[in-house]
Amino acid sequence: MSHERATSLLAFGQSIWQDDISRNQLTSGFLQRMVDEVGIRGVTSNPTIFEKAIAAGSDYDEQIASLLDAGKSALEIFEAVEVDDIRDACDVLRPVYDASDGADGFVSIEVSPDAARNADSTREQVRRLWDAVDRPNLMVKIPGTAEGLPVIREMLAEGKNINITLLFSIDSYRAVAEAYVSALEERSAKGQPIDRIASVASFFVSRVDTLVDKLLDEKANATTDPKLHDIYAGLKGTIAVANAQLAYGAFLEIFDGPRWDALAAAGARPQRPLWASTGTKNPDYSDTLYVDTLIGPHTVNTMPGKTIEAFLDHGAVSRTVDADLEGARQLIAELETTGIDLKAVTDQLEQEGIASFVKSFESLLAGVESKRAALAGR
Repeated sequence: MSHERATSLLAFGQSIWQDDISRNQLTSGFLQRMVDEVGIRGVTSNPTIFEKAIAAGSDYDEQIASLLDAGKSALEIFEAVEVDDIRDACDVLRPVYDASDGADGFVSIEVSPDAARNADSTREQVRRLWDAVDRPNLMVKIPGTAEGLPVIREMLAEGKNINITLLFSIDSYRAVAEAYVSALEERSAKGQPIDRIASVASFFVSRVDTLVDKLLDEKANATTDPKLHDIYAGLKGTIAVANAQLAYGAFLEIFDGPRWDALAAAGARPQRPLWASTGTKNPDYSDTLYVDTLIGPHTVNTMPGKTIEAFLDHGAVSRTVDADLEGARQLIAELETTGIDLKAVTDQLEQEGIASFVKSFESLLAGVESKRAALAGR
């Protein structure tokens, strides 16, 4: 794999983060090579990733057995192995963090699913995970739900780095960006430093096309009008990128002007939009669709391994994320004329995202229980 494209991407202000972590990647030196040779500048994790890693082999068996002997529950066992991996990954990325003066090199850990709608649980988990990992280049992931917003602001005001996840709508994006700016203002007003507070707003991309395309196909199947067929077909595979590009347009507005300038003068950095769910799910689309179209300053693209490989092999590098914001607006407007409500789409995706999050976490705990049972019987 060539790192030239990763270097070119960085020149446009975008970092590649790897959307995957496992103990084997750490012990084999794979993650270190991805950082040194490919140019990966961060890592994200979630319960699904850990579920696969724990179930994949014996890498965690010794630690699980030890925790089992100590009488730990499945949840306690998972959190212990998760914290160890995240801490070690933070150490691998620490040189990136130091070389960028705290601007990059982060590793994200996620609160459990009950936090999505429970502010008290979110607050407690963020503080516990932050203290347990104890690394300056940690980010704790909090779902960007209405219930999560006050806690996001509170945790940022406490000086913790936060990755706000499960964002699908521009309104949700604006709300979390406001939470970030307000938190910095609160710290600044108290005379607290703001130059090392870091945050990303994880805006999900491909899932929007998956649902919108399904709705467009349903409309196409319900009509015999060839003009309508052409409209529906022309919109497929375009809405996710347009939605994300307009979120970036909002970013350009929010992190500009007197209010932001006052914070920037005190050392604040913008909260970067992070493009999540950027693996292409539809085989009819380019396998680098959600990378090539969203390149621009102060952004992150967190990619699964296959997408990283594809992009490094044949991705196109140019500033695209704000190259045609008017065109993006027109696509969203055209979608509305078909009767498809983008707000309803993004609301549904948030609900489905939380449900998927819960399902993955339950599967993860079941997998840990299975490991516990197998190891207990040895």
